Amino acid sequence: MDDGRPLFLQIAEQIEDSIIDGSLPEEGKAPSTNELAAFHRINPATAANGINKLVSDGLLYKKRGVGMFVAAGARETLLERRRSAFAEKFIAPLLTEARRLGMDTEDLKKMIDTWRDDA
Repeated sequence: MDDGRPLFLQIAEQIEDSIIDGSLPEEGKAPSTNELAAFHRINPATAANGINKLVSDGLLYKKRGVGMFVAAGARETLLERRRSAFAEKFIAPLLTEARRLGMDTEDLKKMIDTWRDDA
């Protein structure tokens, strides 16, 4: 855990990844702050910041005296956010460069199919 981003963001993203891949299902219990802190060997306040970010994003909610749980609809919300971010980061620049090269949609589809077949 050290890709230059704050640890609490990395913690939040790991939990998001678990929600997306289904290993942390909706309405399932999320790891506690203390569990995260012990596992990653970080300050519990840092782990709490990651959890609190997910709460403020509406992805986790607290059951008083029981713990944190994944909100209903969290997976779909994350998928939509990540798809949008993917389009901004990869698709928009791809289309811009394709236009510069005089390529149209069919050219791109053929190129993608060729790469997919080779993979």
